Amino acid sequence: MSGKYTFTKALKEVRFHLCQTSDHSAATRSFLTRAYPTMKKNNPHTPIMIREALGVEPRVFARYEYGKEKREELMGLDDKEIESKVTSLVMTGI
Repeated sequence: MSGKYTFTKALKEVRFHLCQTSDHSAATRSFLTRAYPTMKKNNPHTPIMIREALGVEPRVFARYEYGKEKREELMGLDDKEIESKVTSLVMTGI
C-alpha cells in the first residue's frame, strides 16, 4: 500500500504526548486533528496513541521491533515541521 503515512513494517507503535490546553501543544493538536484519520486509515493495525496531560511538552515516540524507541521533540514547531518529524520516524526504521 502506498500512501502519505504508510508506516514501515518495523514500526509497532506511535505515541504522541501533549497538553490538551496549552499554547505550546496547539500545533501538535492541529496536526493530529488533520493527520490522524489518514494515518489510521493507512495503518489500521498499528496502535497510534495520544496521551494528554496537563503541562506536558509535545513529543512523539516511535516504538520499533525488539523494543527499540526513537523520540522527537515537537515544542515550538509548526504543523509542517511536525509532519516532517513524524514522517521521518514512521517511514524509516531504527
